[in-house]
Amino acid sequence: MAVLRTFLAPLRALCRRLLDHWLDYHHVEAQQPTLDAMRPTLYVLPHPAFSDRLALELMTRREGLPSARGSVVLGETRLPACIALPRLSRGLTQIHGRRSLHLDTLLAELADAPNRDVQLVPVSVFWGRAPGKDFGFWKLLAADSWQWSGRLRRLLSMAVNGKHVQVHIGAPLQLRTLIETRPLPVAQRKTARVLRVHFRRVRARVLGPDLSHRNTLIRGVVDSPQVRQAISDAATARGTSPERETRRALRYGREIASNTSYPVLRFLYQLLRRLWNRLYDGVTVNGLDDVKALAGDHELIYVPCHRSHIDYLLLSYALFREGLMPPHIAAGRNLDMPVIGALLRRGGAFFLRRSFRDNRLYAAVFNEYVHRLISRGHPLEYFIEGGRSRTGRMLAPRPGMLAMTLRSFARDPRREVAFVPVYVGYEKVLESGSYLKELRGGHKKKESPFDLLRIVRRLRQSYGHVTVNVGEPLMLSGFLDRQVPDWRDNRRQTRPDWLNQAVPALGATLSQRINAAAAITPVSLVALGLLANSHHAIEADLLERHMRLLVDLRRHLSGGERITLPEGEPRDWIAHTAQLEFIERHQQALGELVLATPEQATLLTWYRNNVLHLFIDMALVAFAYRHNARFNTEELLTLLGPAWPVLAHEFHLPADAFAPRLERALAALVSEDLLIETDHGWERPAGHLASSEHLRLLGRLVQPTLERGYLLLAVLLREGSGTLNREALEEQSRQLAERLTLLSGLNAPEFFDKRLFSGLLDTLEAQGWLWQENDTLCYDSSLESAQRRGQALFDPSLRHRLTQLVHRRPS
Repeated sequence: MAVLRTFLAPLRALCRRLLDHWLDYHHVEAQQPTLDAMRPTLYVLPHPAFSDRLALELMTRREGLPSARGSVVLGETRLPACIALPRLSRGLTQIHGRRSLHLDTLLAELADAPNRDVQLVPVSVFWGRAPGKDFGFWKLLAADSWQWSGRLRRLLSMAVNGKHVQVHIGAPLQLRTLIETRPLPVAQRKTARVLRVHFRRVRARVLGPDLSHRNTLIRGVVDSPQVRQAISDAATARGTSPERETRRALRYGREIASNTSYPVLRFLYQLLRRLWNRLYDGVTVNGLDDVKALAGDHELIYVPCHRSHIDYLLLSYALFREGLMPPHIAAGRNLDMPVIGALLRRGGAFFLRRSFRDNRLYAAVFNEYVHRLISRGHPLEYFIEGGRSRTGRMLAPRPGMLAMTLRSFARDPRREVAFVPVYVGYEKVLESGSYLKELRGGHKKKESPFDLLRIVRRLRQSYGHVTVNVGEPLMLSGFLDRQVPDWRDNRRQTRPDWLNQAVPALGATLSQRINAAAAITPVSLVALGLLANSHHAIEADLLERHMRLLVDLRRHLSGGERITLPEGEPRDWIAHTAQLEFIERHQQALGELVLATPEQATLLTWYRNNVLHLFIDMALVAFAYRHNARFNTEELLTLLGPAWPVLAHEFHLPADAFAPRLERALAALVSEDLLIETDHGWERPAGHLASSEHLRLLGRLVQPTLERGYLLLAVLLREGSGTLNREALEEQSRQLAERLTLLSGLNAPEFFDKRLFSGLLDTLEAQGWLWQENDTLCYDSSLESAQRRGQALFDPSLRHRLTQLVHRRPS
C-alpha cells in the first residue's frame, strides 16, 4: 500500500498541475451558498471520481473557499476534506450498500462530541454538459449523461471537455439537527438518503430526467388503465377487435412521442449557436435565475408567446446554454416533415394534431403521454396561443394543453408544477414576408422542408437583436387554491367541474404575465411614433422626442420590473430601424423626415402591436384630452371606466382595479409635463404645442380599438335588440372597419381583423351588457346609455365620420 501511495502521489501532482492550466468552469446555481469560515468544511461528491475530486480542489483554491484538498481533524478522527458516496452497483451488493464509511464515521464522531459541528457541502460536477466552440465527435462521446462513465471515458472527458465544466455547490447540510433528533443509525441512513435525493435533483435539473427507452414509454402509455378503457370503448364503437385498436393506439403513440437524444441536443446547441451569430446581433436572456431556483424541485412548464418558428429553438438554446435541461416541446403535426420532423423529435419535440375532439382513443393516448412526462419531472413547453400571431398581438389562450396539464396535476399533485411565462422580443422576424402577405388577406403558407433553403439564403441579412424575458413564475397549487379552493375534493374525476372555471382563468393569468415581461425594442418604438400619423410620415426630431417620451413614461409606471427598455439614444434607434429596412429617411431643406412605404407600414403594425399593451392606459387618458381641456377624477372614471374591460380583454391586462391604474397613468403624464395637476383635477398645459402634439400621438395608439367598439355598438343599436346574431354583427362590423381604412387612405388590414370584433363581443357578454336569446344578441337601455356617454370621448368630426359610415347598410 505504501508503494502504491508513493507511485500515485507524483501522478496526482502531475494531473493536478496539468488540469490547473486546462480546467475552465462556471457555476450552475443561481446564487452560491454562503459557507461558514469558522466551521470545518467537508465536501461530498455523488460518486467517487478522481477527475471530480481534482476539479473540486482546483475550484476551491481559485474561489477562495475552504480547501477540498487534504484532511479535516475532528477530535482523534482524521477525515478527507472531500468524500464521496459509494457508486451503486447493479451486480454484487457492496459493503454498507448505499452509505459511505467516511460519512458514517463523521456522524458517529459528531454524536460523541455534542460541542463539535461540521458543514457538509454537496457538490456536483458535470463535464461537457454544454459543448463549446470546438464541436465534434469526441465532445459528444465524452460529455456527461445519466450513465456513470468508466475510467477511460472519464479520462477522455477531462481531455476534451476541460474547458466546459459546470459545478453546482449545494447548501450546507445541517448535520447537528439530524443527529440530535434521531438515533445514530437512523441519522446515518437519513443523511445518505438526503444527499442522494439532492444529487438526483441536481442531475435532473442539468441533464433532465433519465430518459427511458421510447418504445418502453409508448408501451407503458398504451397499457395504462385509461388507455385500455379507451381501447375497449373504441373496439365496441367501431365493431373491431381490441387487438386492432391496441395496434392503432401504439401507432398513435409512435406518432406523438419524442425521441430525445443527448448527442442531438448537443449538436443542435452548437448548430443554433452558429445560426444565431449569423442571423442576430445578439441574444439576451433575462430572468433565468428564478427558473434555476425552481428547477429540480418543481415540474417546469414553459409557456412562451408565439411570434415565430424560432421561438422554441431560441428558448431551448438559452436554457441549454445556462445549464438547464431543454424542455419537451409540443409541436403541431404539420412540422413532422421529412428530415426536419426527425431532427425536432430527437431534440425533444412531441407532435399533436390540431384537433382530436372526435378521436377519443387518440385523445386518451395523448393525455396519458403528457401525464407521464409531467409525473416523471420532464420540463415541458407549449404555446397557449395555439399558433403564431400574425398581427403581433398576444392571441387569446387556447384551453387544450392547459386543461391536460391541470388534469394531470390533479391526478398526481405530489410534485409542484410551476408555469414559466416567457416573452420573446424580435427586432425583425424571419417570417416578415409571409406575415405581410397574410395581413393583406393571403392564405397561410403550408410548412415545407424547402423552407430551410430559404433560411440559408437569408443568412446574409441582419435581423437585429433578440431579447428573451422570463416572466413571474406561477405555482399551480397556489393558483388553484385561490381560484377553486375545493379542487382537491373531486380531483380524481376525469373531467372535474372546476376545470371550466380554472382553465380560462389560468390562460388569462399566464397571458398577462407574458405581456408583463415584454421587451421594448427600437423598431417597436419607431412603429409607435410613426404609425400614429395618418400618412406614415413624421419629422425626425419629433419622432426622437416622442420615443424618448415613451421610454420615460414607461419608467414612471410601477410593476414593470421585468420589462426591458432599449439602450442608446433615439437617433441611434432610428438609424438601426432604417438599417433593418423598415423605414426610409428623407433629407429635406427644413429638416429630416422619416417615412414608411405602404408595405413597411403594414409590417410595422406587427412590431407596434408587440408592445402596444404597455402604453394603452396612458393612451386612453391622452385620447380623452383630444377635445377636452380638463377633467377631475370622477369624470375620468365615469368616461373611461366602461371602456377599460374591453381594452383589458383585447390587450391581456388585468380588468379589475381601474382606479389605481388611472392614478398611475395620470401621475406619469404629469411627470412628463403632458398634463398639469390642479385643485380641480388635471388639465392640458395652455398654449403648449409640444405637449399637445405628444398627447395627440399617444392618444392615436388607442383610437383604432375605440373606433372598432364604436362601429360595433352603432350597428347593434341601429338594428335593435334581438335582431342580429353574433356572426352577422361581426361581419357587418368588419365590413365597416374595412371601408373606414380605405376611405382614410390607410393600409391597415389588422384593423378589421374579425377576431378583434369577436373578442369585443365576448367582453360585452362577460360584463353583462349583452346576452343571447334564440341565437340573437339582446340588450337593454343601459347599453344605449353607455354608448351615449362613450361618444363624449370622440371629437365632433370623428364622431360625425363614424356616424355617417354606420348609416350605410350592407347591400
